[in-house]
Amino acid sequence: MSKEKKNYRILVINPGSTSTKLSMFENEECLLTTDVFHDSSELLKFPTINDQLDFRMEVVWKFMKENRFEEAGVDAIVGRGGGCYSVMGGVYRINERLVEDTRECKGGLYHASMLGVQMAQKAWERYGGLMLMMDPPIEDELCDLARITGVKGVYRKATCHALNLKATARKHAKKMGRKYEDCNFIACHIDGGISITAHEKGRMIDGNDAGGGEGPFTPTRMGSMAVTDIIDYFGDKTPAEMKNLCSQAGGLSSHYGTSNSDTVHKLVEAGDKQATRIWNAMIYQVAKYIGSMSVVLKGKVDAIILTGGLLRFPEVEAQIKERCEWIAPVVSYPGEFEQEAMRAGALRVLRGEEEAKPYPGKPVWSGFED
Repeated sequence: MSKEKKNYRILVINPGSTSTKLSMFENEECLLTTDVFHDSSELLKFPTINDQLDFRMEVVWKFMKENRFEEAGVDAIVGRGGGCYSVMGGVYRINERLVEDTRECKGGLYHASMLGVQMAQKAWERYGGLMLMMDPPIEDELCDLARITGVKGVYRKATCHALNLKATARKHAKKMGRKYEDCNFIACHIDGGISITAHEKGRMIDGNDAGGGEGPFTPTRMGSMAVTDIIDYFGDKTPAEMKNLCSQAGGLSSHYGTSNSDTVHKLVEAGDKQATRIWNAMIYQVAKYIGSMSVVLKGKVDAIILTGGLLRFPEVEAQIKERCEWIAPVVSYPGEFEQEAMRAGALRVLRGEEEAKPYPGKPVWSGFED
């Protein structure tokens, strides 16, 4: 039975590779959202992502104090999930085990999202309420063939912008008058990180390991490279330097010393040939990976869905359409819907419409039985 309807206040905390995004909701209404950009040059001052915790919490304290949200309190705090062990989709209660597994990167995802549940716990210590996470980036629904690599005992992981990808896919399915579970989509999150995924009848069966650096290069990530080139380049690099190129210091940041896409795009607008070439190569690589996901779905694709912050630049959608629209209609949802998705999950739990799952503390998949 649903709980008595009342006004619930929900704080949503969403650390990204180049930003900290915060929202305060009262039921379905967004009272305020702020999105604070952090340049990669600033974040690289911290030896590890975990070391950014206090720096990022200052954004939370300022948001709560300056907008007088502290006075009203909160009923739930939702932190974006990170590098804990892989889980199925849904809403989970944050507990100490989840925070510790995330901090220790047990799921192998070294990305700013690992700060989400840690920040939620810090906020909970001050404000109380339920602590929740929803559809974290280590959500694992891969088909068996997508797990295999050419090295015995090494398997591909599922790390991507699951929260936004699923929220946008469901949004487009509803617009089509259909259920997400009845559609086949190629869904792409294109921003500081880039995820390109194949959705078959409600399951995300394949995609690039965005958190591990696989796929197109991005404003912050080096993307896929030949192993021989990696060996040559990384021969004298530390493991920390290698991880930084996979998650913070690669891509546009490597080429230009900044992950600020607006800064790089100004060079493109000014006619800088090198900047134009690198920018277009990034979009070209996105299109290449979209093509690979069409093969996963055997060409049966209802739509190619684009979402994320880089769609504010018109040529991103235009160039992808030029290369990919022969596969399926290309539709664009600029920005992202992560805040709304986390709010909706928390509200269902608060209203008694859904039970928050316990964190299992072990991976969804740990190997083939035969």
